[in-house]
Amino acid sequence: MNKSELVAKIAEGADITKASAGRALDSLIQSITAELAGGGEVALVGFGTYKVNDRAARTGRNPQTGAEIQISAAKVPAFKAGKVLKDTVNV
Repeated sequence: MNKSELVAKIAEGADITKASAGRALDSLIQSITAELAGGGEVALVGFGTYKVNDRAARTGRNPQTGAEIQISAAKVPAFKAGKVLKDTVNV
């Protein structure tokens, strides 16, 4: 499912226009992004939790030359599915 299909599903389920559903989805994405950028986390009970994890610096290899390279530390967004979502998927 892509974004336009998701917007259509939201519009149908909430009995609103596709334009309104698109704005609502964009607002949700912007809100989650802003919270994660600020170092917070977003917990949607029953669905899951979005948070930021720290990934340590490490040594990697260039696959073409085999030379070792240093990969710097980074903050990476992560999603952990909630129990309800896991149970629904594993029916």
